[in-house]
Amino acid sequence: MSRKPLFGAPGQPGPDVPVYVISVAAELTGLHPQTLRSYDRLGLVQPGRTGGGGRRYSWHDIELLREVAELTGAGIGLEGVRRILELENQVAALRMRVAELEGEVTAAEFALRQSLANAPRKNLPAVRAATAEGQSVTVWRRGRS
Repeated sequence: MSRKPLFGAPGQPGPDVPVYVISVAAELTGLHPQTLRSYDRLGLVQPGRTGGGGRRYSWHDIELLREVAELTGAGIGLEGVRRILELENQVAALRMRVAELEGEVTAAEFALRQSLANAPRKNLPAVRAATAEGQSVTVWRRGRS
């Protein structure tokens, strides 16, 4: 039974802290140390460096190396692996942006409801039923054409 490290526990490094030397990273991933050096040169993984230039891998790096090994084991070339990893990073960034925008929309809807509840009775925005394109707002102004 495999046991995952408890990150964040006292005395335990976080998943992005580079602490594993290349021999330990090679053992944890099942890859040869020269393969890890090659992946570093190709830019597939960027381990941390010591003052003397030695590589130090984080748990995140270890997981990334395992993913690279899985993809290459499935017959995907290193350039294909690089592109897949790049696209996965883009998808993750876009998901985060969507979540941010959803939060902004929720806040704007809440602010609109609050302003409607507390607004004086003249020049109120009239909110029509939602359409396929979204909700539309019409501002009615008395005495203006």
